Amino acid sequence: MVVNSFGRSGPRWTAALLAFAVTTCLAVITGTASAASSMTVATALATQNGQTATVVGYVVGEPTATSTVLRSNFTGDTAIAIADTATETGTLRMLYVQVTTSYRATFGLRTNPGLLGRSVTVTGTLTAYFTHGGLKNPTSMALTGAPPTQPPTPTATPTSGPTPTPTPTSTGGPYDATYYRDAVGKTGPGLRGALHTIIKTQTKLTYDQVWDALKSTDQDPANPNNVVMLYTGESKSKSQNGGGVDDWNREHVWAKSHGDFGTATGPGTDIHHLRPCDVSVNSTRGNKDFDNGGTQVTEAPGNYTDADSWEPRDADKGDVARMIMYMAIRYEGEDGWPDLEMNQSVTNGTAPYIGKLSVLLQWNLADPPSAFEKNRNQVIYDNWQGNRNPFIDHPEWATAIWGG
Repeated sequence: MVVNSFGRSGPRWTAALLAFAVTTCLAVITGTASAASSMTVATALATQNGQTATVVGYVVGEPTATSTVLRSNFTGDTAIAIADTATETGTLRMLYVQVTTSYRATFGLRTNPGLLGRSVTVTGTLTAYFTHGGLKNPTSMALTGAPPTQPPTPTATPTSGPTPTPTPTSTGGPYDATYYRDAVGKTGPGLRGALHTIIKTQTKLTYDQVWDALKSTDQDPANPNNVVMLYTGESKSKSQNGGGVDDWNREHVWAKSHGDFGTATGPGTDIHHLRPCDVSVNSTRGNKDFDNGGTQVTEAPGNYTDADSWEPRDADKGDVARMIMYMAIRYEGEDGWPDLEMNQSVTNGTAPYIGKLSVLLQWNLADPPSAFEKNRNQVIYDNWQGNRNPFIDHPEWATAIWGG
């Protein structure tokens, strides 16, 4: 006879316990288990510590490499990528889930392509898979939602070779409601603090990775084999990068000597302020602050320079201002890096400052974000760093923080 911890005994109580156990097991198998103890994909990506967890997400493709997820023409049944939305295309916001032998007949995408867009609940170990945020060795996999009325259109998400230019998003784009929810309605120091907290969460690149990143973020919309140069607008072959006089290299818009952070992973590799630039034009700009005036640069008409400042051409003025503003908000003296700030000086030397603030604010207003700049922000968010430049999405926030 079974006696339980509540003091009940007898065959009826034993049967009740067995029924409860069976019901619980069936709930897990059929996907009706309580979601109270589950986590989102975003939380799972931030908790890659080897613990066992239950994650709920939508099937968005088949991962085949660190940053490659197939959305059609599936090649295997060994892995699925899940995300918090069924239409997610940015691999940085996907969790790669291992599909072991016992689950492949039901959850392998090659066998079951109709899974795309379905909601699933998976229990497993939070650990890297394909050297990407992952969930391995699943102990439970279940469908948790009805098929979508209109499944997402299958598309491919490549990460090697020329990267197709994504459709530019408008200012105040689709991520505002969630990405910026803690900043909306704030001004001044409150807005500044909220934006810093939001954008400091990012994937950090090495300086070598920056080469590949720029070939993606600054791809010429008219020629996928080229990148567009900052300051000149010239289109150059992606392969023509290096140190030669006619090559392009990596321009630190916030000069790396202003704070002496060099090219180590951190502000020196943050592609929100790194742009392809003609080698000799980059050298002419050097580490000068930004201001109006000077003599026109022969090799880059429309740009002006003097002993201590650089004025970019009109088409790049707003881009430069918003990149500088991003750096001032992102790097606040944490992460072991200096506190970067804008000021009214053009003789900042190695101090972690860049000027002139008043001029940069004017440039932000005079040259609103272009389609190219918005697209660049989206590509960085989707494929490289997972964070955004808020002043491209909301240029009005510059005035809300620093005044007119």
